Amino acid sequence: MPFTTGLITNTRAFGTAASTVAVNTRNITSTPITVLMEVYVVPPATNTLTLIYVTGFTLAGHSSDTREFSVAGDIAWEVQLDQSGILSEVAFSVFGLDEFGNLVHGQNIKVEDWMPITAFSSPL
Repeated sequence: MPFTTGLITNTRAFGTAASTVAVNTRNITSTPITVLMEVYVVPPATNTLTLIYVTGFTLAGHSSDTREFSVAGDIAWEVQLDQSGILSEVAFSVFGLDEFGNLVHGQNIKVEDWMPITAFSSPL
């Protein structure tokens, strides 16, 4: 089942805007998993949800992965993730980072914050 962060507002009007989104994946079990990821932004020019990154990767058991994606200048961002693996247990987290690499207040999606969705917004 895929999960989403939901749209995260990314403007300086509400504090510090993120220039980068860091997506962390942790495989808690010994079984390898496959992770599928889509990253969306809302550019100010179009004000439309736009797919900017699609990636998939395999993560070995008892390991982790961090990937960063640029969202500088966009008024909102969203990450959608899915994982597959037999008896897998995965922890996802996402953090907005400013241009200096500092955490952006209000742009942290922890394990308990992910919302289940029936499908990715853009089919893979």
